[in-house]
Amino acid sequence: MGILRRLLGWIGKISDDQPRAGRFPAIDFSALEQVLQHKVSDPRLFIEALSHRSYLQISERDDTPSYERLEFLGDAVLSLVVGDHLFRTYPEAPEGELTKIRSRLVNRKALGILAARIRLGEFLLMSPNTAQSGTKGMETILADAYEAMIGAIYLDGGYDAAKRFVDHSIQDALKHKVIHIGDENFKSQLLEHTQSLGLGAPRYVTTHQDGPDHDRTFTVEVQIANVTHGVGRGKNKKDAEQAAAEQTLQQLQNGGRQTSSPHRKRDSDNEDE
Repeated sequence: MGILRRLLGWIGKISDDQPRAGRFPAIDFSALEQVLQHKVSDPRLFIEALSHRSYLQISERDDTPSYERLEFLGDAVLSLVVGDHLFRTYPEAPEGELTKIRSRLVNRKALGILAARIRLGEFLLMSPNTAQSGTKGMETILADAYEAMIGAIYLDGGYDAAKRFVDHSIQDALKHKVIHIGDENFKSQLLEHTQSLGLGAPRYVTTHQDGPDHDRTFTVEVQIANVTHGVGRGKNKKDAEQAAAEQTLQQLQNGGRQTSSPHRKRDSDNEDE
């Protein structure tokens, strides 16, 4: 009888250690493993990595923290993986250049792009209000969750597993040219180019703002010597200005004519009326 009681107790302990129906949120781990290219050993790590703090306010479970601690760990692992890769790939590059390249690979915008490419947003656990936070808000959440996922993979499979995940996602993004390691400060490049031609400094004019406050799109045009050139759009003025500068730089370098702004044309038409 004593042996049977101990056996039943042992079986009960095993059952308590296993995920029970309804114990974990409904996450398609098969699909998650496919996008991560990693076999999940401890699902609790990945539930934590996918849990935004807003989810804790609506969840009935009180034993899963948000992804912020894993984000902290993932940030450190990411920095090491990318730093090691750049150190070995560019043996002649000075420290300053390596730092610039690393910042272009691990800044918030780049991490948001990496997360979007693996459809990480489809697995995130968050409140409905947070899910509707707009493009800029989601970019930050995706970037943070991407770092948290690196932390989870590191704890689940070790450094080599985390390195494989980071290397694959970054190489994929570079191959498809959705992130770049070159200098993308087109405003600076355009300023240098116009000054070399004696045209003076470009002027950036915001001509249009579309969308609600939480998800605006800005349209900016470049004026050089009072002549309108490139037009750019972005979710903030900085991105719109960079897009406009890039277009203008390409036009000037290719000897093209300036681009007329559709918004400027409509303004002129209204004046005629």
